Amino acid sequence: MAGAVEGFRLERVIQAVQQRYGSNAVAAARDWNDALTVFQGETEQKKLKDINEYFNRKLRFETDWKVRGQEDYWATPIEALIKGSGDCEDYAIAKYFSLKFSGVPVSKLRITYVKARIGGADSNVTQAHMVLTYYSTPDAEPLVLDNLVSEIRPSSRRADLVPIFSFNSEGVWAAGGSTPQPGGGSRLSKWTDLVEKMRDEGFE
Repeated sequence: MAGAVEGFRLERVIQAVQQRYGSNAVAAARDWNDALTVFQGETEQKKLKDINEYFNRKLRFETDWKVRGQEDYWATPIEALIKGSGDCEDYAIAKYFSLKFSGVPVSKLRITYVKARIGGADSNVTQAHMVLTYYSTPDAEPLVLDNLVSEIRPSSRRADLVPIFSFNSEGVWAAGGSTPQPGGGSRLSKWTDLVEKMRDEGFE
């Protein structure tokens, strides 16, 4: 059995989220912690598969307007799990932190803003979308973890997605760029707000 999840001190999180969100948050925190305890003992490829499936199964897609009454709200994983729903960035954020907590270096993970071609790669109709991308090495072709397409595929098999930029806690990358701009997600106000909310939820 794997040990405690690094960065996820369960009792501290439970106390914080119960005070912040109420009793429903406790069950969400325990369930997520139990899953992460299993995931952290897996190989990296198995973690990708299982965490992708976990959130694609746990969350149903709903717009921020419907769930939060706001146009663009970035939910923490706990907030998304309490509601059982979220939009594209909520899936990507939840998968990012789950992989981080289960031991995958954040240097291999990027939350990626894309334009998704609706109807396929040849469509001229696009909409803003977010996915999580995984790089086994810095110059590797990334794998795409998405809520729209459940199968994890290399980016070359996702011609329907046009990357705009990507980021993690260490840097921001322009589409096609190999050198990150310094400052990481801290340059994005919504990311800064999200990280602060997670600290308030008891995460390290």
